[in-house]
Amino acid sequence: MKKVELTMATEVPVSTQEAWAWSTSLRSVRAEMRPLLRLVFPKGMTDIGANTMLGKSLGRCQFFLFGLFPVDMSTLTFSEIVPGHRFVEQSQLLSMHFWRHERIITPGADGRGSRITDHLTFSPRFATPIVRLMVKQLFAHRHKMLARTLKSKEIAHGKAISGSERARQDRSAW
Repeated sequence: MKKVELTMATEVPVSTQEAWAWSTSLRSVRAEMRPLLRLVFPKGMTDIGANTMLGKSLGRCQFFLFGLFPVDMSTLTFSEIVPGHRFVEQSQLLSMHFWRHERIITPGADGRGSRITDHLTFSPRFATPIVRLMVKQLFAHRHKMLARTLKSKEIAHGKAISGSERARQDRSAW
């Protein structure tokens, strides 16, 4: 059983609190995966937070390729959560002998913004080189989507404001 390890990081121009809010919102997680995967979370789950039960499955999580074709299923389990800083999801997947996803939020390198880092450790049940490439591509896509969203929107008081809305607000202040 060969373990694969991957790490990806993206710097975004939002506070660590805003990056944490993004990273723990199920709506944002879904947005990061679209259109490649549609993710169906356990019924009743709305976010990853202080009330999330640790060490026990929260229920079944299903993955649909392009939103249509079922490709995997997991028993969603979080083993660690440090609010505002990191979480570790260590779930059983049909496609994996082992799966561990750690997301860490830290201040950006220049002291402004935030750095979002994903550490992945997994052991596929089959076709390790192909699965490694697919997981790498999926997380590259997720980081592209989170960077695009968090760079193209300012998050103010919990409300996303698009660039055009911000420009209208700025012009109205003149």
